[in-house]
Amino acid sequence: MQDARPALSDNFNRRINYLRISVTDRCNLRCVYCMPAEGVTPIAHSEILSYEEILRLARVGVSLGIRKIRVTGGEPLVRKGIVPFVRQLAALDGLADLSLTTNGTLLEAFAAPLREAGLHRVNVSLDTLREDRFREMTRLGRLSDCLAGLAEADRAGLRPVKINLVTLRDWNFDEVADFARLTLERPYQVRFIEFMPIGEHGFWSASRLVTGQEILTELRRQFVLEPLPEDARTSVTGPVYRLAGGAGSEAFINPMTEHFCERCNRLRLTPDGFLRSCLFDDRMVDVKGPLRAGAGDEALSGLIRAVVERKPAAAAAISPFQKRCTSNMSRVGG
Repeated sequence: MQDARPALSDNFNRRINYLRISVTDRCNLRCVYCMPAEGVTPIAHSEILSYEEILRLARVGVSLGIRKIRVTGGEPLVRKGIVPFVRQLAALDGLADLSLTTNGTLLEAFAAPLREAGLHRVNVSLDTLREDRFREMTRLGRLSDCLAGLAEADRAGLRPVKINLVTLRDWNFDEVADFARLTLERPYQVRFIEFMPIGEHGFWSASRLVTGQEILTELRRQFVLEPLPEDARTSVTGPVYRLAGGAGSEAFINPMTEHFCERCNRLRLTPDGFLRSCLFDDRMVDVKGPLRAGAGDEALSGLIRAVVERKPAAAAAISPFQKRCTSNMSRVGG
């Protein structure tokens, strides 16, 4: 039966059905491309949306046509009560897909409870398979914890387990084949993501950018790659391949060289209660203020529609090569 609920569409006829919710700006790691070594000043607890406030906004969003929600951070697993919150999100009538992005270091203990609560799948941010580099890139944490979390997520049924790999020329470009080999025996999807200029701590440099095409060329030197048909993919904005005989797949997310703005279907909710329509458009709409002032569902619906109407057309108008997202990723949601 066709869904009769309304659909959100922007001024460029894109259907907006995906909401990323950052539940916290706090993280137990300090990844080099995400924040400075000393970390960032945390948002005051009083300014962070409560779970009840987030659920109210999510419920209104679903009533307008949001069908997919991703829970992000910071690191969402550091926020107390995350499993009951996921259970309440999963119970929203009309929500078709619920996922979570994590750095994986706490996932071993959370994977089974999250699956039982109704989470469908996870994306794990992992940029190296070498213990020494993991320590250097994250400044904290242990690679073994992340690998254990990946394995437990797969056992718990949070599939497909996706690995988000930001490839940096001077850090981990030499490991792309090692990541691809993970998919020979495991049903993981390794997602090679081009490095984007996000945050103001000065780490981004065009010289560090490795394009998706470079990675694909390197993998083709060592493996036979079979392109997957559209109907075999799971919500990926770029091409997807499988190593011949492999159990998993390789996906390419190329926001710097192959803009997919014309297919963008997402909004982001920050932990301190702002909605934004694009990483590279710093215009945001305050929803926390109206929420705490007693706004009704109709008023909240109007705020969501206002954000959708502001969504820019394409990277031709807001080029990430010339403009950076000035907020740290921990505050806009990974």
